[in-house]
Amino acid sequence: MLVDSHCHLDFPDFEDELDTVVRRAGHAGVDTLLTICTHVSRFEQVRRIAETYDNIFCTVGIHPHNAESEKDVTPEQLIALAEHPKVVGFGETGLDLYYEHSPLAAQERQFRAHIAAARETGLPLIVHTRDADEQMAQILSEEYEKGAFKGLIHCFSSGPALAKRALDLGFYISVSGIVTFKAAEELRETVAEVPLNRLLVETDAPFLAPVPMRGKRNEPAFTAHTAAKVAELKETPQTEFAKVTTDNFFTLFDKARRP
Repeated sequence: MLVDSHCHLDFPDFEDELDTVVRRAGHAGVDTLLTICTHVSRFEQVRRIAETYDNIFCTVGIHPHNAESEKDVTPEQLIALAEHPKVVGFGETGLDLYYEHSPLAAQERQFRAHIAAARETGLPLIVHTRDADEQMAQILSEEYEKGAFKGLIHCFSSGPALAKRALDLGFYISVSGIVTFKAAEELRETVAEVPLNRLLVETDAPFLAPVPMRGKRNEPAFTAHTAAKVAELKETPQTEFAKVTTDNFFTLFDKARRP
């Protein structure tokens, strides 16, 4: 059994065949899916998907790309939405200085609100970070000094320094199909050093399909390809890797129920 710890099943890419996509995931051994919210204003769509399927859970949050276009959210608003039994975390949230679709100030403001909600509830934080390693390490450290919170860096593509900072704070590292890309040797070296008991795998579907599915729309079933590559990097049998990363998911997302 594997878990796709990060996908976007509310996106239009899956609108006409969601039942089939979920069924294919099960056939591939991916028995639990976490569909991630990127707009609080669209949270109801995300929540309805999680309500429809026993093996799908969801989060509530604002992607950094949408930090300016979405209304500022308060920790209290996030916490209220997270009272739903299928909501198991906050995010995705964080910093993205590659595209800069939203000003850094807006990204930071929304990010800190999500952190406060995570701290208050004990639910994990799903962090997006791109081209912002230094700023991310600084904010995580500043906020952790105010009180502990748990979470993960999703779709990890940063360097070893941020990996170490995140691990030192007790965070997990979630690995996407990027790790299978030919040009991702530095990432593979970093992932190989992450302790097995801190690793998760994901698709970030519909984006970033792993080798050998490059060029296709990504979907949760393809988690198996990423898991096979990371198991190879960790020199761990695939069955053992699947067991450990599934245990890691349910340890971190302890509100989620095992199938």
